Amino acid sequence: MKKILFVTSEAHPMIKTGGLADVSGSLPKAIAQLGQDVRLLLPEYQAIHITEPVRHRCRIRVFNYEVEIRETTLPDSTVTVWLVNCPQLFHQPGNPYVDERGQPWANIAERFTLLARVAAEVAMNRAFLDWHPDIVHCNDWQTGLVPALLSLEASRPATLFTIHNMAYQGVFPRAMFDSLGLPTMLWGLYGVEFYGNLSFLKSGLGYADWINTVSATYAEEIQTSAFGCGLEGLLSHRRDFLTGILNGIDSEYWNPETDSYLAANYSANDLSGKAVNKAQLQKTLGLPVAPETPVLGLISRLVEQKGIDLFLECLSELVLMPLQIVVLGSGNKSFEQRLQQLAALYPGRIAVMVGYDEAQAHLIEAGADIFLMPSRFEPCGLNQMYSLRYGTVPVVRKTGGLADTVTDALPQSLQDGSANGFVFEEISPGALLETIKRALLVYANPPLWRQLQITGMQGDFSWDVSAQRYLELYQKFC
Repeated sequence: MKKILFVTSEAHPMIKTGGLADVSGSLPKAIAQLGQDVRLLLPEYQAIHITEPVRHRCRIRVFNYEVEIRETTLPDSTVTVWLVNCPQLFHQPGNPYVDERGQPWANIAERFTLLARVAAEVAMNRAFLDWHPDIVHCNDWQTGLVPALLSLEASRPATLFTIHNMAYQGVFPRAMFDSLGLPTMLWGLYGVEFYGNLSFLKSGLGYADWINTVSATYAEEIQTSAFGCGLEGLLSHRRDFLTGILNGIDSEYWNPETDSYLAANYSANDLSGKAVNKAQLQKTLGLPVAPETPVLGLISRLVEQKGIDLFLECLSELVLMPLQIVVLGSGNKSFEQRLQQLAALYPGRIAVMVGYDEAQAHLIEAGADIFLMPSRFEPCGLNQMYSLRYGTVPVVRKTGGLADTVTDALPQSLQDGSANGFVFEEISPGALLETIKRALLVYANPPLWRQLQITGMQGDFSWDVSAQRYLELYQKFC
């Protein structure tokens, strides 16, 4: 049995801003179910949602802070959660990365340096918890200093650093390195320095014993200048210690047969409930209840990475077609405003909800016919897997985890039954529009469309397979 300290900045359902929380809330549970001892470490933010009993474990002094470690349990699991309670840094309104006005925390480097220091103390069994991990599993730039700090320790545990998105790097001026009081031996070309700045992400990539990312295709892509964000040289250098493991999804929470958010449950054997959800979605959003009209859904951060600009360029032609469009998301204010303007201009054709609503997200996945993910890059992506599970056929760009999960509906793949969606490669509005048109042509053929739906719904995107691969990776280097 391996003892694993899983360090993260967010974990669903306790605190969530994106896909990292979904992974951090699901993967530790799946690994625990394989008989491993997993403990989760994350900050106790003011916005954290705690439903299980909490107890005090210890107090430690870390750098200039008095820190309490409190213990609870990840809901619906046996996984122990250790909360880093430091009111001075974490007890302010906002989310892990921005304040209540949406501005990045001025002290964000201090916040996650403290998390790294606490992780190192726990990992070295100096936090009075009487537990010593074999592996410290770090996630994204917020935990990037953990492998660096542990590299200075004798008889330390092994370290794994998972990249969920290379675009977020945690880069700060050199003066920040000095003010954080980090050991000077960590500074330099082969340390945490990145073109004269401090890079938390580079720290994780350089010091971890092993690196992995969240799909096999993304593991290859990040070794190129197009996707490496300036760190492709380091990643290529460390390619023998780099693995891609596709994320899974919480197949109990995202299950159309039992989903309590839905107007009607359904399965691959009986898709009739999907039409009920479509009608409910249309009614809820003020769209005409039209069973034959295809509904295109999009749930996303409204940023260029997600191809929202490509989608916006297509809308002037899409609104001329017999279809309805549903959008849920937030992000770039100009994208939000443009979408809201188009929804006002075409009230029976486009419905836009700015923000995020869990119930609406589930209803869109169940009620839409087609799901759009025109991402410029997508390390793994989860919504295309949710869509496949809900019989909502995805239209995606061929990148990262989208390429690894969606098989394009071409003559050969339709014939052999492997097709489950539609894929385009060129980053252009025209390529997206033509692929949507292809999807609409197949939608007009109900037996063929049903075949796509069932193929998608029968795919195994649970954490079972992915967790087993993580366990094999742990055993490989520890």
